[in-house]
Amino acid sequence: MAYGERHGERWRAPYACDPAASRGRLHGVDPSPTRGEFQRDRDRIIHSTAFRRLKHKTQVFVFHEGDHYRTRLTHTIEVSQIARALARSFGLDEDLAEALALSHDLGHTPFGHTGEDALDACMADYGGFDHNAQALRIVTRLERRYAEHDGLNLTWETLEGLVKHNGPLVDAGGRAFGRYAAKGVPGAILEYNARQDLALDTHASAEAQAAAIADDIAYDAHDLDDGLRAELFDLDALRALPLVGEALAEIDARYPGLERPRVIHELIRRVITRMVEDVVAETGRRLSALAPADADAIRFAGAPVVAFSPRAAEADQAIKAFLYPNVYRHPRVMRIRSEADQVLRDLFARLFAEPALMPDEWTRDLQGADEARRARRVADYLAGMTDAYALIAHRRLFDVTPDLR
Repeated sequence: MAYGERHGERWRAPYACDPAASRGRLHGVDPSPTRGEFQRDRDRIIHSTAFRRLKHKTQVFVFHEGDHYRTRLTHTIEVSQIARALARSFGLDEDLAEALALSHDLGHTPFGHTGEDALDACMADYGGFDHNAQALRIVTRLERRYAEHDGLNLTWETLEGLVKHNGPLVDAGGRAFGRYAAKGVPGAILEYNARQDLALDTHASAEAQAAAIADDIAYDAHDLDDGLRAELFDLDALRALPLVGEALAEIDARYPGLERPRVIHELIRRVITRMVEDVVAETGRRLSALAPADADAIRFAGAPVVAFSPRAAEADQAIKAFLYPNVYRHPRVMRIRSEADQVLRDLFARLFAEPALMPDEWTRDLQGADEARRARRVADYLAGMTDAYALIAHRRLFDVTPDLR
């Protein structure tokens, strides 16, 4: 008896991905009597080494600055909560939405986007570095947990969503566009796509779209929260922002004289709630207009179905435009970014020149490898490091290591 028959199916929209009808895994597995296929994917991701490392990887503020700032792991958990809420609202498969939320940042380097920029520069002559492509490498090659294959052997739907959660990568003619228009689709994605076609020219499932917009909502809210707590800006600086300013005015009117920490909590709660409610309403309108009969109707819709309304999209862009200079490019953050950048560039140069300095498991098959393969191996090794481990490795190899304080 199949899992769904034994345990009963939850209410599911016709356009949701059905685990019983999954397009399968690259390596066949026996069905589970207790878990659906997307549940198994979620569990494999949670138990992976890459997922555990997110605990000690920077979101914006490096690990020593305080226990309450977001890390990649706490960010990922917040994205997962919002993605499940959205999936439930639309009758989607919550397990798939959660699996995609939990895996979306697996490919990030130590030190946040600074690390990605540094590795991309170091890899400029060898195909560059892209955290989305790196996440695919992790779940299909770099995790080594199973006797029969490398990677986590996730379902087609999870891999598709991981690669395409922000939209198609190529047009109908196979030409890269969007974020990949200038440099082309990363080689890791093309290489895997040749083994298992992920339909790079279509949108991903509604579950993947829910996870993607949950990511936007989560980091808009928590980067405002962390920036306020770090005193990079004050509450008055937010009053001109759409949606945020309205929420602040509402708090002032309802709770005059409320202490600052409670104002911040009330503000962030309202920002998340209003954005989620807007996505639910706008997506409901789009679903009604499209009337999708199955999951593929979402993929071939030609535009995202899970989306902000124009007004909320404007607010989202205004928040991001505010955060860029006031958080991500704040002088305090930039000083640490500069030091972190140098740590990774130093490590890359040294390990590329002397790969034997890496652990044996990373070098045992590099004998005779060309420069591109050696560079990719070094990048894989560095990308997997936590912030603390990268600093330890730097201290082991260099006389002077910045404190990143």
